[in-house]
Amino acid sequence: MIVSSIHKLKGLWLTVKAGLWFVPTVMVTTSIILAITFIEIDSWASDDFLEQFPRLFGAGSDGSRGMLTAIATSMITVAGLTFSLTITALAQASSQYTSRILRNFMTNRTNQLVLGFFVGLFSYCLVVLRTIRGGDEDKFIPSLSVLFGLVLAIVGIAVLIYFIHHIAVSIQASHIVSLAAEETIQAVHRLFPQDVGKEAPEAENQDVLKKLENEPQRLIPASASGYLQSIDEDTLFNFAKANDVVVQMEKAIGEFVVQDTLLVTIIGNLQVEDADIETLNEAFTISRYRTIHQDAAFGIRQLVDIALKALSPGVNDTTTAILSIDYLSAILAQLAQRRIEKPFRTDESGNRKVRLIAKSLTFDSFVAEAFDQIRDSAAGNTAVFIRLLVAIKTVASQTASAGRLGILLEQAKRVADSANHSVGAVYNRDLIRRQFADTLKQLSAEEHISILPAAPMERKNANQA
Repeated sequence: MIVSSIHKLKGLWLTVKAGLWFVPTVMVTTSIILAITFIEIDSWASDDFLEQFPRLFGAGSDGSRGMLTAIATSMITVAGLTFSLTITALAQASSQYTSRILRNFMTNRTNQLVLGFFVGLFSYCLVVLRTIRGGDEDKFIPSLSVLFGLVLAIVGIAVLIYFIHHIAVSIQASHIVSLAAEETIQAVHRLFPQDVGKEAPEAENQDVLKKLENEPQRLIPASASGYLQSIDEDTLFNFAKANDVVVQMEKAIGEFVVQDTLLVTIIGNLQVEDADIETLNEAFTISRYRTIHQDAAFGIRQLVDIALKALSPGVNDTTTAILSIDYLSAILAQLAQRRIEKPFRTDESGNRKVRLIAKSLTFDSFVAEAFDQIRDSAAGNTAVFIRLLVAIKTVASQTASAGRLGILLEQAKRVADSANHSVGAVYNRDLIRRQFADTLKQLSAEEHISILPAAPMERKNANQA
């Protein structure tokens, strides 16, 4: 229960930290504390010391009040401009690329820090402004606080210039694609391998399934609907070990879960209580949207969506599609080098009994997610077909696994077959044929290159000649 609570808190912290409001709120709070601190310092400062530097601290009550008022007014105006620029960038990126990348803009630290800076400076000026008194008896001018506000306002000019530059860069296709790819590669590094118990040998898998077929089963429904953001496999594993049963996951990260449908199957003799159902459901974080934190396939999905949008007739941007394919190859190259856990997890005791049957994506599913839809949407596009074959060759160079090379070989053959049905020009078909042959060499495959035969019209012209 403690482990599950920690898992929930981590998920909540990731959601809060990724929100557009969190960093600005922290900065506003910090600015208020800073203003109070400077005011206290001003109350202790000697008037004689301040009078020695009249050009710095001699603004007077009216001058200080006017200065802070001007700074506060301009900063809230600039904050509104910053927010408007961010929303405009979001709208443009959503329409031109895909709505899946909106979350990347919202979680961008630069956007959050800039918005927080201007709103925080506005709050600072308000707090200091209310302490200025111009009477003869209770006169109080927080000169240090006013000077520091002026310094922050000057810094704000540089921040605004940088933010305009940042927005101009952030809506470029290369920046959007590379940012999504970097986040996905970080997720790959974090997620693979995941050690939960010890991986069962492959030869034992089928025997385990046969043995479990006749065991009693208890079906555990989901308590909510949404996308599966993360799974606390430690909780599931410990639950199975404590109750001497096998827990079989029925949903993988990124899949959509419907309330009251099957989420987990308990295999073994166990009288399931409501508390057990609650414990098992708490191991799954279900939300309205997917995130990359434990879902590397979602990062691949973002790049695929950008490529599909670029290949659509209304956009027809082959360069962006090729850019997406290049970064997809970088992600798959990382996956090709890593161990992806098999579904069966055993405990570390001498009997090595299976405790957890996980459901997760395989290397085959990652490759299919990356290439299938792009290949289907690239009909007649020679440049995209060639770049897909180059990407497959690149990924193949990063693995010596016969199984994974076989998966990549099948993808290369599908690309060649799609090109065979959609590319008619002799020159273009020859380019694809040569790249296919080069890819086969990397895959160490002895496939016949005639998978790209001449088109019917080409054969007719050859016969006539």
